[in-house]
Amino acid sequence: QVQLQESGPGLVNSSQTISLTCTVSGGSITANFYYWTWIRHASGKGPEWIGWIGYTGSTLYSPSLKSRASISRDTSKNQLALQLSSVTPEDTAVYYCARGARNIYSYAYDFWGQGTQVTVSS
Repeated sequence: QVQLQESGPGLVNSSQTISLTCTVSGGSITANFYYWTWIRHASGKGPEWIGWIGYTGSTLYSPSLKSRASISRDTSKNQLALQLSSVTPEDTAVYYCARGARNIYSYAYDFWGQGTQVTVSS
């Protein structure tokens, strides 16, 4: 059973950087055809895809966040990381990591972390 666990500071000052870690167990982040994804959900708004790091180490970001977001991985620890710089209160949200699974027929997020609340103070 794949499990994902987000961790990191819950409160960040404006202009600073949100730094989060997603620890994955039960499956390798280098396993073929998986895309390890960061998604956030702000109160009162719909979920927003931030980006992913794929099984080869390639990355893809939302155009709206590309200039500020960086997703990386530590394969020795089986962990993902998200850094979102120059944050404002608009970045306040619950941040999730999830596994995107691709097969011949579909793409879906089959496993999610529980999410971690990050509040950016003004």
